[in-house]
Amino acid sequence: MTKPRILFMGTPAFALPALDTLLAGSFPVIAVVTQPDRPKGRGQKEIAPPVKLLAQKSGVPVMQPQAVKDPSFL
Repeated sequence: MTKPRILFMGTPAFALPALDTLLAGSFPVIAVVTQPDRPKGRGQKEIAPPVKLLAQKSGVPVMQPQAVKDPSFL
């Protein structure tokens, strides 16, 4: 029997513990889907979502579609 592979979907900081637990576990996280980088603050500097930063740090591919329901993403 093959091990399940995980596609994680999340964006905000409260999703980090779940992703961190999955990354430490025995099931492979094949990719992370998160919202695109958004401008924040006075300077409207683009800021990456926390989930994206953790995925990149862990070497997991990141996908950032404009809309998850977009047929071109599916």
